[in-house]
Amino acid sequence: MPAFSIKTDRMDGKTTLLNIEGFLDAHTFERLEEEINGLFAEGTYRLVVDISGVDYISSAGAGVFIGAITEAQENGGDIVLVNPTPNVLDVFDLLGLTQIFQICKTKEEALGAFR
Repeated sequence: MPAFSIKTDRMDGKTTLLNIEGFLDAHTFERLEEEINGLFAEGTYRLVVDISGVDYISSAGAGVFIGAITEAQENGGDIVLVNPTPNVLDVFDLLGLTQIFQICKTKEEALGAFR
């Protein structure tokens, strides 16, 4: 099974960067869900998610983002995605998620999306 990792880093006082790498699927989505729920529990609702290292995303993986964006926005935040691979972008297009999520090319551009 391909490796999956999540690293978090504060970008500023209100925004957290999540770097995700590997396959985001039925076997790994719960780790991402737990990470996001932990950030929400801390009161962090502004998330920049770098998915440039995600080689594959299933509907279960995409579902984590769908479930989280509503809670983020209800609490004055948002989820901005950074630099998806062509395969991941195709899945987001197919599911209509490119209409829901802001997608940026760089982390700096994503951070600016909150201003």
